[in-house]
Amino acid sequence: MNYSLAPIGVVHSVFRERFGIPRQPLLVPEAKARLELLAPYSCIEAVAGLEAFSHLWLTFIFHKTMRDQWQPQVRPPRLGGNRRVGVFASRSPFRPNPIGLSVVVLDGISHQQGKLELLLSGIDLLDGTPVLDIKPYIPYADSIPEARSGYAAEPPQVSKEVRFSETAEAQLRQRDDGVELRGLIVKLLECDPRPAYKNRSQSDRIYGMRLYDFDLKWRVVGDEVEVVELAI
Repeated sequence: MNYSLAPIGVVHSVFRERFGIPRQPLLVPEAKARLELLAPYSCIEAVAGLEAFSHLWLTFIFHKTMRDQWQPQVRPPRLGGNRRVGVFASRSPFRPNPIGLSVVVLDGISHQQGKLELLLSGIDLLDGTPVLDIKPYIPYADSIPEARSGYAAEPPQVSKEVRFSETAEAQLRQRDDGVELRGLIVKLLECDPRPAYKNRSQSDRIYGMRLYDFDLKWRVVGDEVEVVELAI
């Protein structure tokens, strides 16, 4: 049996490419986004009462990882990227149906000039992500403290200290959002977003990820991450 699903909204996110996005929601509270609801779902009546909830469940499409074929096993980053588990024992985006589920913080609701948007934070969503559904997070039903978490029993640990080059410091001072942006960058890099299965011994290699309107450039030297520049 086939089903046809249409997006109810689209995410406008700080993350402009997949590399560097937090591997789970809420790991980086500073990561913000706007969820723009699309017609005919962009009426204020559709979100009446939603402002009373602090968190939301979003069901979405992994629109940049869609494949014609799927694999029964994947390599989770939490296992070093080398051990395989069944795809249904993972949260990999490479799934038979490319559907994702994230819990996010609802910071507010904006309804201006006919546009209805949900203001979100703690997101792990790529810019342009199509959203299929929104549901309120209900703590008594959705939080299960005694649940077992398999190979992901603990949150990822901070493994690196982040420092900024003189160039990066100067670029932050020139931005109106420099203070907020610094916090976002530190949270993104201190857990080392490099792929787990890559050779990490190249201390001179420059990595980059697209944030907002710039490319964040950094390198790893021992237990430190140096932010090299915010390249426009």
